[in-house]
Amino acid sequence: MSVLLVEDDASIAIVITAALEAEGLAVTRCETVAERDRLLAERRFSALVTDVVLPDGDGIETLGAVRHLHPALPVVILSAQNTLDTAVRASDTGAFEYFPKPFDIDELARTVRQAIGAGEAIPDRAEEAPADAALPLVGRSPAMQTVYRMITRVLRNDLTVLILGESGTGKELVAEAIHRLGNRAAGPFVAVNTAAIPAELIESELFGHEKGAFTGAVARHIGKFEQAAGGTLFLDEIGDMPMQAQTRLLRALQSGSIRRVGGREEVRCDARIIAATNQALAAMIAAGRFREDLYYRLNVVPITLPPLRERPGDIAALAGHFLKLAAGEGLPRRRLAADAIALLGRQSWPGNVRELKNFIYRMALLSREDVVDAAALAPMLDQAPQAQAGADGDSGLETAVGRWLAEARPAAGTVYDTALAAFERPLFAQVLRATGGNQLRAAQQLGINRNTLRKRLGELAIDPEEFTRRG
Repeated sequence: MSVLLVEDDASIAIVITAALEAEGLAVTRCETVAERDRLLAERRFSALVTDVVLPDGDGIETLGAVRHLHPALPVVILSAQNTLDTAVRASDTGAFEYFPKPFDIDELARTVRQAIGAGEAIPDRAEEAPADAALPLVGRSPAMQTVYRMITRVLRNDLTVLILGESGTGKELVAEAIHRLGNRAAGPFVAVNTAAIPAELIESELFGHEKGAFTGAVARHIGKFEQAAGGTLFLDEIGDMPMQAQTRLLRALQSGSIRRVGGREEVRCDARIIAATNQALAAMIAAGRFREDLYYRLNVVPITLPPLRERPGDIAALAGHFLKLAAGEGLPRRRLAADAIALLGRQSWPGNVRELKNFIYRMALLSREDVVDAAALAPMLDQAPQAQAGADGDSGLETAVGRWLAEARPAAGTVYDTALAAFERPLFAQVLRATGGNQLRAAQQLGINRNTLRKRLGELAIDPEEFTRRG
């Protein structure tokens, strides 16, 4: 079995060749597209490993001729152009795998061996995504490369995707990228923030309702599932969905159909489902706040977005991207000096990419210079809130939280739900005590739905009758 390696960097080629030969593969190396085509015309190879940027052409754009002559030849693509566009273009060729540089050389060798062993015909190349497609994701860090590779694997199928990550990391942008670059791009992209819909209305919003289904239902309403027919339904903040709605969502995913509230007709679902959350669903399942069977229905293909603090190398590219967007929206055109970019890279960015974007827009508006250096940037970063938090750390709620963490030591992945329960118990007790155990008045004071309060009291094993007796 022999492999044709197309790589003009001699040092990289030597390392790849050694790894492939260690797998028992014979390697023939060339450096140009012309040499590649000549060798493929003269000899038979078991696999092709090619770089993208070659002296006489693009390794991806020129694969059409290779596919025409050798449709079953497995192809592995390497690239230092670590963008989502490159990953998508590589995927659209039907390549067996795409490796952004730098890559694990042993993993590459194993992948080439697997590609040869698969022996499956590779489909013709799909139409390439245009280079100026204004793809929504920015960054070339190793962490983002993993995200890009996962995106490319779900573009040609309708598997359900669960996007995980902190607030502000760009989960909706990933969902949009999957939609725009996938098979359903011609259909609608319908995004729903399930946390923003009142619990009593969420089923109507998702599944629709019939006329007269409830007070105020004066006409038939088509829900988000039907609105997304032929396209993609993005369920954001899925961890905040009420349990009753979770049950109906599970049924819809299982059966492939929905029933409008107050209706009897089964309506087939023709929408790809992508969900996202910033919560630890495993901990919520353990706390009884999220259905385990729904989790497994949604978690078919998980994509985890890294926080910005884990990809500081992308901050310069993101800042430049946001400066262009700001200028396009009428703000002054600004540039960042090298020391300003370095200063941005040292920030923690707890709000992630969303926080960085907002800061760049504010900087573009407030800066007095076209080129912003570190000296001008530093005052805008406004470190005062963090300093004040540290100064007040000896008293108040922050001290109580720190003491509770040290004493309770909740297990990793359960901190949020354990802390929430620890905070809710005394809070509910105080309010119920003040209302003499009256749950309706307690819910009104708390600003939550009475059913939500009743549900949480049951989950926390709080008996409101105790407060009635005390009253």
